[in-house]
Amino acid sequence: MTVKNKRVIHIIFRLAFIAADVFVFILLGVLLMGYEDQYDVSKGEYWSLGSMNTSEKIIYLSFYAWLILNIVAGIFISAGIYRKWKYNRS
Repeated sequence: MTVKNKRVIHIIFRLAFIAADVFVFILLGVLLMGYEDQYDVSKGEYWSLGSMNTSEKIIYLSFYAWLILNIVAGIFISAGIYRKWKYNRS
C-alpha cells in the first residue's frame, strides 16, 4: 500500500468519524424533541430534570455528556496539532 493510499484512507476515516459524531448529535437532538412535544407546565419548570421522565433524563444527560466528550476530544486534537506544528517549525 502506497503512502498516498494510506493518506486517503486516513482522510476517509476522519470524515467518517466526524459524520458519526454529527449523526449522534442529530439523533440526541431529535430524541430531545419528544420532551418539547410532551412538556406539561404542571410537571415543573421547562428543561428541569424534575419535569422529565426517566428516558428524557437519560437522553438529556447523554446529550451533555456527548458535548463534554467532544470538547475534551477537541482539546486533545488541538494540542496534538499544535505539537505537530511546533515540531515541524523547529
